Amino acid sequence: MLPPLKPIAIKERISLVFLERGELDVLDGAFVLVDKNGVRTQIPIGSVACLMLEPGTRVSHAAVVLASRVGCLLVWIGEAGVRLYAAGQPGGARADRLLYQAKLALNEEARLKVVRKMYEFRFKKPVPSHYSVEQLRGMEGSRVREMYVQMAQRYGVKWSGRQYDHTQWGSGDLPNRCLSSATSCLYGISEAAILAAGYAPAIGFIHSGKPQSFVYDIADLFKFETVVPAAFRIAAQNPVDPERAVRIACRDQFRETRLLKTIIPTIEEILSSGGLPVPETPEDCLPPAIPEERGLGDAGHRT
Repeated sequence: MLPPLKPIAIKERISLVFLERGELDVLDGAFVLVDKNGVRTQIPIGSVACLMLEPGTRVSHAAVVLASRVGCLLVWIGEAGVRLYAAGQPGGARADRLLYQAKLALNEEARLKVVRKMYEFRFKKPVPSHYSVEQLRGMEGSRVREMYVQMAQRYGVKWSGRQYDHTQWGSGDLPNRCLSSATSCLYGISEAAILAAGYAPAIGFIHSGKPQSFVYDIADLFKFETVVPAAFRIAAQNPVDPERAVRIACRDQFRETRLLKTIIPTIEEILSSGGLPVPETPEDCLPPAIPEERGLGDAGHRT
């Protein structure tokens, strides 16, 4: 049997680490990235919320097991983060939380309340109570376009709108590439927090029909306060490697704002606005997937 582990609370973790061109494995009970020359780089997996795996990365079965046991999300992404292909769920989901989230999304009145709360959180002001979800989306679109224009003016960046082809990374101009890299960072830690709290990334309220719909909902709550300013600031500097510069800027932004400490309480606040009672945890329910200061029990069987 594997000994119990005591994961670090997610709010105290490093937000994310990018890995490329190497094999992720477990040696002597620790995570290491081994490159083609056999050089080993140790990774403090227990204190990382999310590992972003770029092309050229291979992951051993032992590494996936360890990541699951310590509650670290593995996310497979495209080069420079332009695509998010798949994610490995850390720990177990909370059935009661999933049912609660689904009920909110399927109840039109409750869903509208949640959507309205999301927009109020983003724009720091009340929204028209008689607007439908579609009308709120339209209002959001115009405000977001204006915010991009204002951000470009602040940093002196030439801006022609949010235009890019996600299948061709080089097709976008520098500001758009910086924005795509920045938002991929935010999506990674947002999904890590959503899964850690026991919710489903696919059950969204504003966004729908995609595997990360709820991720986009939650990431949008923080986007213009964190990664968007960082992306425009880096674009204004015109660095040789803008994607790397954006990642570093986002990493520093996440640390300064203590974003991981904020996301899960915000999710709870947003969903509670739907007006449906939060179900009590059944006695036979799996324990919370949120990393806590206690052991997880034996591998394959939670106690």
